[in-house]
Amino acid sequence: MVERMPRILLAKLGQGHKGALLNLAKRLGDAGFEIVYTELEDPEAIVGTAIQESIDHVGITMLENGDVDTVGRIKQLFLDRGEKDITIAVGGIIGEKELERLEKIGVDACFPKGTTYEELIQWAKENIASPKGEYRDED
Repeated sequence: MVERMPRILLAKLGQGHKGALLNLAKRLGDAGFEIVYTELEDPEAIVGTAIQESIDHVGITMLENGDVDTVGRIKQLFLDRGEKDITIAVGGIIGEKELERLEKIGVDACFPKGTTYEELIQWAKENIASPKGEYRDED
């Protein structure tokens, strides 16, 4: 039986960052991840999509002063539905105050502005695994 590649759902909260998120989607796809992209911002819709698509990780981009409460709601919905293994990372223009709140919520990683695509891909390879085991690089 062939193990499937880890699946990542990419979402954005608020305006902006669409181009950067689509560029990240391409680069993660080139690195061997399966990518699902959504423009849905409703927490229930994001969680529902993640579960329906058998997602292993959710990457969210947000702007400064973004709605950290929405990220907290997404995290709580996963827990309420018994999906404790789906990891969450948040990136974008994130202020110190938001970084602290995101850490308290329990997101798995925060990537502030200036994080390179290479750093994101390396983190993904080291931290996102499909349910059957480790990341498998097809090179």
